[in-house]
Amino acid sequence: MLPYWLVVIGASAGGTKPLMDLVANLPADFPAAVCLTTHIPPYTPSHLPEILGRSGLLPVVHAQDGEPIQPGRIYCAVPDHHLLLQDECLGVKKGPKENRVRPAVDTLFRSAAYSAGPGVIGVVLSGMLDDGTSGLWTIKQFGGIAIVQDPEDAEHSSMPASALNQVEVDHTVRGQDLGDLLVQLVAEPLPYAAGVDIDPATQHRVKTEVKIALSDHAFRKGVMEFGKVTPQTCPECGGVLVQIKEGGFTRYRCHTGHAYTGDTLLVGVTEHVEETLWRTMRTMEEAVMLLENTGREFAQAGDQRLAEAYKRKARDLEERSVLIFRDVTENERLSVDTLKNEVQHRNP
Repeated sequence: MLPYWLVVIGASAGGTKPLMDLVANLPADFPAAVCLTTHIPPYTPSHLPEILGRSGLLPVVHAQDGEPIQPGRIYCAVPDHHLLLQDECLGVKKGPKENRVRPAVDTLFRSAAYSAGPGVIGVVLSGMLDDGTSGLWTIKQFGGIAIVQDPEDAEHSSMPASALNQVEVDHTVRGQDLGDLLVQLVAEPLPYAAGVDIDPATQHRVKTEVKIALSDHAFRKGVMEFGKVTPQTCPECGGVLVQIKEGGFTRYRCHTGHAYTGDTLLVGVTEHVEETLWRTMRTMEEAVMLLENTGREFAQAGDQRLAEAYKRKARDLEERSVLIFRDVTENERLSVDTLKNEVQHRNP
């Protein structure tokens, strides 16, 4: 456990503004370390340290693998790498994606809870879907403090709303008030880790999941023992998925290490349906071209009956590919948000 408070923050779409407000309200002598994970595309550089550095007094940097963590500094995740806490150092690792992203909020939160226990303050800000819910639940299990941006104040309410629905949250605040709240909280003495009663099975699983995020081999780490094997397969790699129960919600992890909440799995599965339909249509069109080319060769050789048979089969396949194309264009990518929106429009 660290000798000072650790604040871990997760944000996605709409998270930059509350992060800027937060940094602007933190004093230069802020006594805690701060780690930030935002959903960053892997193909673009992140300028978050420069943006936040201009907003406040604390130094803001990209985390470096193996770097000792220090109070009074803000560490940002780098693109395409998870940010984790390893005892008193930072880990910047390319472990399996979680919730279809890397870096993932749940990965940071889970590692912070395991390493720093009740000395962790977890914050979920604006974002879509539900990354951060599982990690915030874990922080609470290890004795930490849970804070969520008021969904009414968030540009995108899904992430904070999910955390509020599934986690016993300690504070719900507007983005502009978060800095003042954190200053108050870190002024309190650190709680004792010995006073936290953690379920041994949860502690073992969290330890294993942190190791998986650090790029350890998931199958050899016993991921198949986390829960019952499901009929679903991983949209990322096709591996078997194991069901993990946390409080009142369910997560999934495959034997190669990819992890999903129920909502992100639904998004991934429906996206995979569209990809499969496109591949099917491509294969059928390739078959049409092959039948047409072969039919022309038979016609040139003087076998008109066989040439017509090939031409007829080509037409049949082409008509069927039109139906596949219609399925592709009508396919929906589903999530909790899209289904809620559909229900609201049907029952105003």
